Amino acid sequence: MKKVLFLTLLLLFTFSMVSVQAQIRTPAPSPAAKVKQTVGLTDVTIEYSRPGKKDRDIFGGLVPYDEVWRLGANAATKITFSEDVVFGGQDVKAGEYAMLAKPGKSSWTLMLYPHTTGNFGAYLEGDVEPIKVMAEAATLSDAQIENFMIAFDNITSDGASIWFGWDHTFAIAELKVHTEKAVAANIEQVMAGPSANDYYGAAAYYASEDKDLEQALEWINKSIEMGNERFWVLRQKSLIQAKLGDKAGAIESAKRSLELATEAENNDYIRMNEASIKEWMM
Repeated sequence: MKKVLFLTLLLLFTFSMVSVQAQIRTPAPSPAAKVKQTVGLTDVTIEYSRPGKKDRDIFGGLVPYDEVWRLGANAATKITFSEDVVFGGQDVKAGEYAMLAKPGKSSWTLMLYPHTTGNFGAYLEGDVEPIKVMAEAATLSDAQIENFMIAFDNITSDGASIWFGWDHTFAIAELKVHTEKAVAANIEQVMAGPSANDYYGAAAYYASEDKDLEQALEWINKSIEMGNERFWVLRQKSLIQAKLGDKAGAIESAKRSLELATEAENNDYIRMNEASIKEWMM
């Protein structure tokens, strides 16, 4: 009996040691990263790994020119688009893609495959033709990027630049999204039975994109008529009126916005309205 008990305790001890050892975690040499950016109405997510330079020559050395690279380390880099986009001049459907690269001295070729696995070699061995995207490459003469990085810049409502940088080299691919088409369709759908906030949102979008300002003014007036006389709504109305050349109307709307902003103790809108009134009275 004692022997059975001893063996049982020994087994439990052994299993507990294995469990403890299985929980030991160590840092990854090339840590995982995830960047998500909303461009217009489109979400773009990139999942990749960030290897370090570690005193190595990167492009033309560790990463040979004109050879396929996994665009990072470990698994193939994954990029996801929530809507259809135009990437580097190429039409790309919404979905998940494995993104590989072939770096050159003056330009890179990015290759997008429908994502099926993290094993980047599987895409090279398959018979699926990738979407090829061109990215302009340049040299950083006075800076160095230690860890490979992917970032978004020059973000507008209809596009952005995606940067790929490591060591003294960076490449840029341009992204275009179909915001105008999506917003127009949404406005048309919502305007079948719009609320005060719908009218305001449509007017603000038209004003920000310098579209039909007369239509924008009509919508924002309807929003106010429906009881949406808020200081931020009146502020937007004043900006639309100013763009239309109606400075007297813009000043009147800004003064009312200033009055409501003062009651709400919103210092930002107080300052903006005071500055605009001063500008429009000159």
